Amino acid sequence: MDAAPDKAAPGPVTDPVGGDLVKRHGLATRLWHWANAGALIVMLMSGLMIFNAHPRLYWGEYGANPDPAWFEIGARGDRGFARLGRVEVETTGLLGVWRDKAGAVQRRAFPHWATIPSGYSLADARIWHLAFAWLLSLGLALFMIASLFNRHFKRDLTISRAEVRPSHVWHDIKQHARLRFPTGVEALRYNILQKISYAAVIFVLLPLVILTGLTMSPAMASGWSWLLDIFGGRQSARSLHFIATVGLAGFTVLHLVMVMLGGQYNEVRSMISGWYRLPKDRAIGEKEPLR
Repeated sequence: MDAAPDKAAPGPVTDPVGGDLVKRHGLATRLWHWANAGALIVMLMSGLMIFNAHPRLYWGEYGANPDPAWFEIGARGDRGFARLGRVEVETTGLLGVWRDKAGAVQRRAFPHWATIPSGYSLADARIWHLAFAWLLSLGLALFMIASLFNRHFKRDLTISRAEVRPSHVWHDIKQHARLRFPTGVEALRYNILQKISYAAVIFVLLPLVILTGLTMSPAMASGWSWLLDIFGGRQSARSLHFIATVGLAGFTVLHLVMVMLGGQYNEVRSMISGWYRLPKDRAIGEKEPLR
């Protein structure tokens, strides 16, 4: 990752130190980040509206109301509930049973403020979902191609043997739990937790969302029947699509929390302009022992 101090200094070039303004994110990473963020938000909200049409998940090729669902959001009279396997939780007022903007009681899985469109329309939700699915898919493909050429994957996401040692991983977990984030030039390098989470999103969750989405399309599944074989049927693909979406939503929430804790102005600026102010090094007595 290229790093350059914000001010040119006479004499030999030195490594950046805490307080320097350095180049952190390339253009391809920044463009993909914001396009991906917008696409995921619209796809999540339109996907919740699509889920409202049949708020039950199954494993296998077929799925209908009489079939056993492994996950369900529904209503019994004036009581809303969410059920996972045999565990059921009351969700009245949030899921299953809730009030719309006019104060009328509605019995659908997700409330109006969480869906696109806000009023029930399966057809419109599918249009929104498909349009932004193209943006997500093309953006991911272009980002992967750019990352191969600019060596972003090799430079920033390659995991060394030393990094996967249990002691090293546990050390990073404890540091994050204590809110002790890297400082100085170390802040330019992805730690093992970042590498694992980013790799999981780029190489597992996003491709899984895209492929399972294609599997649920009758037109695509008829032409690419191997998708049904890979995912064990359309209903299994729908379940995996939902699980991967939950994983992406969880990653997004955690990502936003870490941005807030790490200094939102500095973090957001780096993802807009590419420039990042290195956190100042800790005092000598606060430095971590060598590992």
